[in-house]
Amino acid sequence: MSEFEYPPVVDSRMVGEYPIVVAAGAGYFYDDVLEYRVWCYLEDGAKDMAQGDDYFFAFENFEDAEEFRLSTKGAQTTLALIRQFEWIDEYKPGKFKHEKGQRIAEWRAELLEGRKREDNSIPDFFKGLKP
Repeated sequence: MSEFEYPPVVDSRMVGEYPIVVAAGAGYFYDDVLEYRVWCYLEDGAKDMAQGDDYFFAFENFEDAEEFRLSTKGAQTTLALIRQFEWIDEYKPGKFKHEKGQRIAEWRAELLEGRKREDNSIPDFFKGLKP
């Protein structure tokens, strides 16, 4: 198995400019990586740099984010801030709906592997479901 190469961000000038609060997970596929984030939690020993609130640092690439995470007390798993133009909503367990629009969410970075949306990704997903 080859080592996964984490994708670059779509616009490095925008790193650190995206909203703090976004959706979490879901969707099965992504269109763009916007930034990589490492959240720091006070309860896990992070320095208080945000007046008692948890905070994150944004990075242009996974490698820098992961290096920071490994060397910072209270740092959490590296996340990818992703954008979806089309995604799959599992609105009930085992019930899926194809959604379109724009959605921004945080994913665990390792979930990026094999999930970049291609033209047939979503139709192929639905073809694979049992009726």
